[in-house]
Amino acid sequence: MTQYAEQIYPGYAQQFSVDEVLFEMNTGHQQLLIFRNRHFGRVMALDGIIQTTERDEFIYHEMMVHVPLFAHGKAKRVLIIGGGDGGILREVLRHQSVEQVTQVEIDQAVIDLCRQHLPEHSQGAFDDPRARIVIADGIDFVARCSERFDIIISDCTDPVGPGEVLFSSEFYAGCKRCLNPEGVFVAQNGVPFMQSEELQTTCRRLGPYFIDQTFYCAAVPTYIGGVMAFAWGSDNSSLRKLSVSVLQERFSQSGITTRYYTPELHQGAFALPQYIQDSIASV
Repeated sequence: MTQYAEQIYPGYAQQFSVDEVLFEMNTGHQQLLIFRNRHFGRVMALDGIIQTTERDEFIYHEMMVHVPLFAHGKAKRVLIIGGGDGGILREVLRHQSVEQVTQVEIDQAVIDLCRQHLPEHSQGAFDDPRARIVIADGIDFVARCSERFDIIISDCTDPVGPGEVLFSSEFYAGCKRCLNPEGVFVAQNGVPFMQSEELQTTCRRLGPYFIDQTFYCAAVPTYIGGVMAFAWGSDNSSLRKLSVSVLQERFSQSGITTRYYTPELHQGAFALPQYIQDSIASV
């Protein structure tokens, strides 16, 4: 049995036992590894950084999807940037109001290998007739796209390598242009306790494009160092201030069952710890 050490932060790392290597290759864009761990099940890493695990993926994917979609209430067209494992696509397609989902992934190999080795992430979502898969760079797609979307979800890697441009002002400007007036943009934004500079950079770069720009949080065990932040941007500030009763009604009518998301958690996720508020205020 070998060990997989993930050195995300200087002086701080986490380590997984590798009970079985399922697949490893250089895709041409990044180094991809899928292995089995006794506690987290199948684990995928890209360029030395853990991206997702079978054990806790539902927390991340449910909060990335259901918070903006239930807040919007009537989303029909959704754009996903990244998300090659299929978890975001799976959760979006559970909303019957959604008529079309466009997913833009830079690396076809990630989709192919996750369909084979992490099938529970997508659960057949890539074969849904409402799904349109585009193999392209996300920043190029939003710069040239003439379509408009109700929700845009940026399920990107950390701001290094292929994912770095998805934290740029240019990318945010393209997403804003592709959003309908009542639309919502969300993106993963790392762990603020360990990555406060990333949070502040997002405030500076994303904030100018939206009337209402903030963050919401969830605790995902794989992403160590405290709660994970998700960036939120919309020109309709009321969308993140819905009452629990409204969210409960939408959730109930959807017929969707979840393992982490609840209407109460949805509302509470926008109540940010003081150290995150201080980090935002310092920008």
